[in-house]
Amino acid sequence: MRIGLPRALIYYYYYPLWKCLFEQLGAEIVISDITSKELIQKGIRVTVPEICLPIKIFNGHVINLLSKDVDYIFVPRFVSIESKKWFCPKFLGLPELVSYTIDGAKEKILTLDINGKKEDTCEWSSYRPLCDILEIREKELKKAMAAAARSWQQFRQCCKEGLTIEEAEQVCNHGVSKEQILSERHSEITLGVLGYVYNIYDSFVSMDIIKKLRQMNVRVITFEMMDEKEISNRFGKKSKRLYWTFTDKVYGTAANLMRNPEVDGLIHVTAFGCGPDSIAGKLIELDSENYKKPFMTLRVDEHTGESHLLTRIEAFVDMIKRKKFAEQRGEPA
Repeated sequence: MRIGLPRALIYYYYYPLWKCLFEQLGAEIVISDITSKELIQKGIRVTVPEICLPIKIFNGHVINLLSKDVDYIFVPRFVSIESKKWFCPKFLGLPELVSYTIDGAKEKILTLDINGKKEDTCEWSSYRPLCDILEIREKELKKAMAAAARSWQQFRQCCKEGLTIEEAEQVCNHGVSKEQILSERHSEITLGVLGYVYNIYDSFVSMDIIKKLRQMNVRVITFEMMDEKEISNRFGKKSKRLYWTFTDKVYGTAANLMRNPEVDGLIHVTAFGCGPDSIAGKLIELDSENYKKPFMTLRVDEHTGESHLLTRIEAFVDMIKRKKFAEQRGEPA
């Protein structure tokens, strides 16, 4: 059996879990191609114009998988993984959105509801529908879920030790040395790169922002490198919590990095048309003024050009380096 995983949205966070789960169940994993202009255009053609870029990209990846002779395309419905927090409405309706937007997708969609209280989403009862669809026993599912949980926790631990999602996947699944990855880094300044995983790690959307920053000798911190307790701590017990799970993670990370003297500035990568981000972005901007922390927003859409984005990043990094080096020499910033 061939199960397709769209290389979009929450895939970047839960791929290690899903890969292990379906392989334990004897399925072959098929991943959609890397995002390209052509792939995005296919998604745009079938998606209403008003919807955000990440959903257009997701539809493009589903179309891509339909051409790969898969038996199913896994599109889970993410509802909640924390008490009193939910996912964006587009995540809640994603299976229907895909089914009724793309010709031929409805018969292929493999879906279930992720509605629990743990970030690892490994409560086997959430995946119980797989037993009927894939014709497996509950005992097999529980065993596969246990293995998937171990795989995902190992992946998350690597991230918390300072690895990007891509680096953690290389360490966990391809035997790459974590120590070697960390030893090859050189940094003059430290920047927090804020944003959802599907904006940061989709190389077409972010134009490989982490790679570009490291080429400029910048140490990068992203939200998945933070411990959950740190993210929850933010500005005190009475500080504002946001209702959307990953938006709250991004804002909580920003709050911690604002107070960290080792962090020299913050960049927020957001997709045009994202409602939750419009709130979080403004809150981060206001906090940056209070904490005197340099802050820049990079808002991307299907028309964003790489040269434009790179110019803004270079200027921001250069400004921070000049300021920091001037302060180290005791000169006016």
